[in-house]
Amino acid sequence: MSEFLNDFINPILTWMGKQGYQIALILIIMFIMMRLADLYANRLVKALIPKKRKLDGEYNKRAETLGNVIHYVLTFILIGIAVAMCFNVLKIEIGPILAAAGVLGLAVGFGAQSLVKDLISGFFILLEDQIRVGDVVEIAGKSGVVERMNLKMTILRDLSGNVHFVPNGEISVVTNMTKGYSCYVLEIGVAYREDVDKVMAVMHEVDEDLRADPDFGPDILEPLDMLGLDEFGESALIIKARLTTRPIKQWRTAREFRRRLKKLFDERNIEIPFPHVTLYIGKDKQDQSPPLNIRLEQEDKE
Repeated sequence: MSEFLNDFINPILTWMGKQGYQIALILIIMFIMMRLADLYANRLVKALIPKKRKLDGEYNKRAETLGNVIHYVLTFILIGIAVAMCFNVLKIEIGPILAAAGVLGLAVGFGAQSLVKDLISGFFILLEDQIRVGDVVEIAGKSGVVERMNLKMTILRDLSGNVHFVPNGEISVVTNMTKGYSCYVLEIGVAYREDVDKVMAVMHEVDEDLRADPDFGPDILEPLDMLGLDEFGESALIIKARLTTRPIKQWRTAREFRRRLKKLFDERNIEIPFPHVTLYIGKDKQDQSPPLNIRLEQEDKE
């Protein structure tokens, strides 16, 4: 028994007295730091949120996502530091291990470049609040409503119901059509014979009527911004104006504005022209025009 104690137990006790407590202390500190990272990662991100956005549930969800990412990164760093310190206590050379890990990491890195690019791009998209779930955006040549987003990709659904999965690494330019407020530019064509001032007065009348409507009024943030006569078209005068609405309400409001404007134009005999062609019969060198045969047919009514 004494030989067993001398050969097996005593070396373990000696090791525990010299190195074991150091490793135990390293592990205890690591777990404490991981716990602190878990507690304060989300709080750190939320502390950066402006007060006006703290009541925004979707923004808080993304803040929580960023907090989780920071937590996992800190955890990975803490574990790496703890392992390196334990190797140092055990007198294990970590140089060859790091070299092997570096070669392996390089090989994996070449195969995961797009994944890393997606994650980094997604992190900054979330951090800068460029896109939110429910926004109507155009990214990577695709447009639609943002249904879901994470660090790797953004998922859109367009008006036809098609779902687009866009990797965040492919997003270089973001066009957000519903951030904060939305606008819709109206281009109204009328005949050349119409009084432009009268037409603009009718458009303001429609705007006032629309803002007084309890179904549409709450969605309109400002009175109609009349930009004026914008273009002399081929067959029409183009009058441009702008509606300012709550996010994603601009298309619904513009459709109703056009419907009411058409009805009021009809009541006031204001012509909305349609494309037409003027037929010109050419002349030869003798200033003669070829004969133009016109045949009129009338349908018999029984």
